[in-house]
Amino acid sequence: MGLFNRRKKRGTDETMQYGAKLITVAKPQNPVSEQFRTVKTNIDFTSVDHQIKALAFTSANISEGKSTVTVNTAVTMAQAGKKVLLIDADLHRPTLHQTFDIPNRVGLTTILTSHSNEVDMADIVKEDIIPNLSVMPAGPIPPNPAQLLGSNRMRAFLNMVKEHYDLVVLDLAPILEVSDTQILAGEMDGVVLVVRQGITQKAGVERALEMLKLTKTHVLGYVMNDVRTGPDGYGYGYGYGYGYGYGYGQQKDGESK
Repeated sequence: MGLFNRRKKRGTDETMQYGAKLITVAKPQNPVSEQFRTVKTNIDFTSVDHQIKALAFTSANISEGKSTVTVNTAVTMAQAGKKVLLIDADLHRPTLHQTFDIPNRVGLTTILTSHSNEVDMADIVKEDIIPNLSVMPAGPIPPNPAQLLGSNRMRAFLNMVKEHYDLVVLDLAPILEVSDTQILAGEMDGVVLVVRQGITQKAGVERALEMLKLTKTHVLGYVMNDVRTGPDGYGYGYGYGYGYGYGYGQQKDGESK
């Protein structure tokens, strides 16, 4: 599983090569793992009056930490007892197969391109990789991601898996980079925007929110990662020379973050 390889630089392919950092698995008592549990709790609060069965994470641009936030939040939800299906819906820069060290020969694209009305999910979903957490990789990268993710077959697939899991979590591509995220976001019960301190620009966040609102997406809030809190510039050192801090907040009407 992808844990701590080296610090990710903006615009690199590191997460694609080594996977996201599973701090909630490697060090569940670490303060950062506790911050992910706080993120989970805040998401739970938003579902009191609005049931969330399909939850997605996106960011404005690449290399802003969305995959790391997605997988660790999904893990905390599974650790809390929910039956979770984690899907790699970033069909441009997939990472889940590297994070969990599973094959990517078949995955979401296998289902969406199949001509059969029935697909053997056992061949595609890796059940209980972590207790209560099942993972579906992206599968082979297609030439037409937007067409696949916006298809009736994708909607039917989501409706089907929501019947079998307590929560379906999707890692979406950055919304300002490709069109397919905006198409699929509107099908979600809730979307969380990942923001990286010192990297994500305010204009990018505002534009991302505008695009989500166009599809009447239920934006739950944002997660800010790579928060600098320590005197050396980074909070929560892990002994790897760097660390992450996470915060959670909700976007208010008329307010820019």
